[in-house]
Amino acid sequence: MSRTRIPFMDLRVAEESADVHAAIARVTASGWYVLGPEVEAFEQEFAAACGARHAAGTGNGTDALAIILRALGIGPGDEVITSPLSAAYTALAIVMAGAQPVFADVDEERLTLDPAAAERAITSRTAALLPVHLYGQPADMAALVALAAKRGLALVEDCCQAHLATCNGTPVGTFGAAAAFSFYPTKNLGALGDGGAIVTGDAALAARMKRIRNGGQSDRYHHAELGINSRLDEMQAAILRARLPWLRARTDQRRALASRYRSGLEGAPVRVPLEMDPGHVYHLFPVRTLRREELQAHLRSAGIDTLVHYPVPIPRQPAFASAASGRWPAAEAAAEQVLSLPLYPALSMTEVDSVAAAIRAFSGNGEGKELAS
Repeated sequence: MSRTRIPFMDLRVAEESADVHAAIARVTASGWYVLGPEVEAFEQEFAAACGARHAAGTGNGTDALAIILRALGIGPGDEVITSPLSAAYTALAIVMAGAQPVFADVDEERLTLDPAAAERAITSRTAALLPVHLYGQPADMAALVALAAKRGLALVEDCCQAHLATCNGTPVGTFGAAAAFSFYPTKNLGALGDGGAIVTGDAALAARMKRIRNGGQSDRYHHAELGINSRLDEMQAAILRARLPWLRARTDQRRALASRYRSGLEGAPVRVPLEMDPGHVYHLFPVRTLRREELQAHLRSAGIDTLVHYPVPIPRQPAFASAASGRWPAAEAAAEQVLSLPLYPALSMTEVDSVAAAIRAFSGNGEGKELAS
């Protein structure tokens, strides 16, 4: 039976329901709820899925980023260059580590950190580059890896929207010193609560990050350094273990739905961002329009839910305004124009066709058509 309304997202446990319930029962039967065998097993399985050697579970993706920076010795007096177009938690993690976020504009097509803009933002205080693989689209990692090597900078990846994404065939999260992932319920691999993870190829760095996440303890009640309390719990680890085997097929489904959107939106009064790499995993499917509020209202009247992601660039947020100066024209334009359409594995191709048809029926004026061209 078709739905009368197309929701933006469907977070209900689906085909993996029996696996998830079995995982929950396994944890409650064990009586072990924090940093136990489920976390250890998930870390191994997730690292393998990401093409990395090591993983460390954390309380959330923000903590994962902050822990990476701390473990790399990045803190007060250091600057970290990142994207102005993302959830503010990326920049918040830099502040949590004691460093200063510096915002460089995004590439107009990828909507990820522009390597040329990042190079212009480098100063004597710059310690790291922190690109965000936004919407599941990989950043230009070849250029960013080269820039980091040329200028002697650490490279840290925000992969919170990019589970299983690849760039030129190489898994994201494996280009730099370490990478952070989020398992917030809306992510491509979501927990039934919050959670995050770090991946790295460096055994010593992994050990230090695991120590930092657990209060800096080298052993029980022995604190080798100052740490924080950010541990992925056993319940969420078990649930993620149950859902991880489904991730690759669901990623394929996201790509198929995105392809259907691209076909259906040909000639529509919106601009569809380019797929810059086939490794895109489509955490979100954004389109651009100069009449966003009108288009959103039009789709709402047709029973189609949409969301606006990142309407305010991070450096324009009051929390960061005192530390940010400059202009980021590509990010600012995207913030004013981007509208996210429904895209998730439970969405049907028929529903994608309905969304595309509703957009084609939108009475785009000259401005909309000019943007789409």
